[in-house]
Amino acid sequence: MTPAELISTTSPAIASLGGSFYFQPATLARGKAMGLDGFRFYFLGRGGVLGDVEAPVVTSAFGYFEPALIARMWSSAKEIVSPREAGAAYVEACREHGRAHLGEVEGLEEFCAAAGSVVAAQHPAGLALFAGWAAEPLPDDAPGKAMQLISTLRELRGSVHLLAVVASGLSAQKAHFIKRPDDYKNFGYDPDAPPEITDTDRERYDRAGQLTDELLVPAYSTLDDAGAEAFRAGVHAIETALT
Repeated sequence: MTPAELISTTSPAIASLGGSFYFQPATLARGKAMGLDGFRFYFLGRGGVLGDVEAPVVTSAFGYFEPALIARMWSSAKEIVSPREAGAAYVEACREHGRAHLGEVEGLEEFCAAAGSVVAAQHPAGLALFAGWAAEPLPDDAPGKAMQLISTLRELRGSVHLLAVVASGLSAQKAHFIKRPDDYKNFGYDPDAPPEITDTDRERYDRAGQLTDELLVPAYSTLDDAGAEAFRAGVHAIETALT
């Protein structure tokens, strides 16, 4: 399996699995105990790895949300909890999700070794949210570590894709609408005023997807055949356990 084939085979699952803990009852309860509702814990927790920054910095990393929504959620949340504290709690919620569901999954150690190699091989330039998650220490236990690595890989592709969208000449707002038109309102935009999407916009979006895969190839190329198979099998096993 080539690196490009490995990326195309596993990326859809990673995108889904990496965020599977976001609004789970246990995650929501952890945020509530800190005084944060689910949406504020999502923003402050997921973005807390960036540190105590201003809302436009978070917008630059999250990309697809309407900036005023991020400003409102981030600013009000950090009045209750510091971003770094919320970030640490969110990463722990991620680990706990893995511990709750991946304890019986075989091959986790091999998957973690392969996934860790991909994360370590990726240069963080231009990838703020990925860099923040990649900098968080990994736990010793395989279920918690595997889940944290899956989420970090999700941030890797998401950050690279955002970079590719911008490089392709497409706004993040239009890219979001093309991919998730039904979620346009949930991301803070006016559903009665959707952006005009042209054929050129769609061509740029498709190009951004291709560029995303191309930019990920070097990091995945660090895996030998055994590592690539451990990665593929691990993602499949984790997907089976979580779904």
